[in-house]
Amino acid sequence: MKLRPLFLTISLICISASIFSIFKWGFHPSIDFAGGSIWEISLPSQPSSDQVSDIFISQNISLISLSPDSGHYTLKFQNIDQQQKINLDTEFRQLDADFSQQRFETLSPSLGKELLKKTISAIILSSLALFLFIGRRFKDQAFGISAVLAMLHDTFILIGSFSLLGHFFGAELDTLFVTAVLTTLSASVHDTVVTFDRIRELRFKNFKTKWVDLANQAVSETLVRSVNNSMTIIFMLLSLAILGGDTTRWFAIALLVGAVLGTYSSFAVAVPILLFLKKKES
Repeated sequence: MKLRPLFLTISLICISASIFSIFKWGFHPSIDFAGGSIWEISLPSQPSSDQVSDIFISQNISLISLSPDSGHYTLKFQNIDQQQKINLDTEFRQLDADFSQQRFETLSPSLGKELLKKTISAIILSSLALFLFIGRRFKDQAFGISAVLAMLHDTFILIGSFSLLGHFFGAELDTLFVTAVLTTLSASVHDTVVTFDRIRELRFKNFKTKWVDLANQAVSETLVRSVNNSMTIIFMLLSLAILGGDTTRWFAIALLVGAVLGTYSSFAVAVPILLFLKKKES
C-alpha cells in the first residue's frame, strides 16, 4: 500500500486520457447505435472492393464500411428504401450472375438510442445492487462503496479506451461492446470481493491491527491467485483478438482490456479507496 500514490497517478492518467479522447474525438458508433443497414452477400467471382464501392456511388448511397472475405462481403451503409434495395440487387447480379444474399438488416437511429438508454440503466442498476449486496454481506458500506467506485473506474476507462481505439484504428461501439462492458462490471467486482473477504477475515482475527497492515497482508495473499486466474482468461482473449475474425476481434479486445483493468483495480483502486474511507479507524 506504500505504492498508493503510484496507483493514483496511473488511474488519473488513464481517466484523463479517456476524458480527453471522449470530448476530443468521440466514438465510432456502429449501426446498432447510429442506425443504418448491414448487408452480407456472396460474390463467387470475388470482384475488387473498388468495383463494389462503385455500385453504391452510382446509386448515391453512402457506404460506411466494406469487409471482403474470399467472396463474402459485409457491407454497412445508410438506410435505404425498397426501390434502392431492388436497384442494388440488380447491379450486383450484373456484376456477378451467382450473386446471393445471406443477411440484410436495417436499424433506425431511435432503436440505437433506446439501446444506449438501456445500457446506462443496466450499469446504474447493477452498481446499486452490488453496492447494497456487498455492503450488507460485509456489514460495512465502505466495502460496497469501494467496490462500486473501482468498478466504475474500470468501466469508464474501458469506454475511453474505445474512443482512442476508434480514432486511431476504427473500432466501433456495437452491441458486443455493451456485452463486454457489462461483463467487465462482473470481472472487476469478482477479484475485489476476494481481496475484501480476505481483509475481513484478517480483521476478525486481528481486530487491533491497522487497516493498512491488514490490506498489505490481504493483497499479498490474494494477488498471485488473482493474477494467475486472470492470465488464463487474458491468454485466451489475446489469441481470439489476434486470430479471430473481424466480427469478434473488437469484442475480444474489449474483454481483454476489461480483464486487465479488473485485475489491476482489485488491489490498486478498490483497496486504496477502502483505506481512505477507513482512515479515521487506522
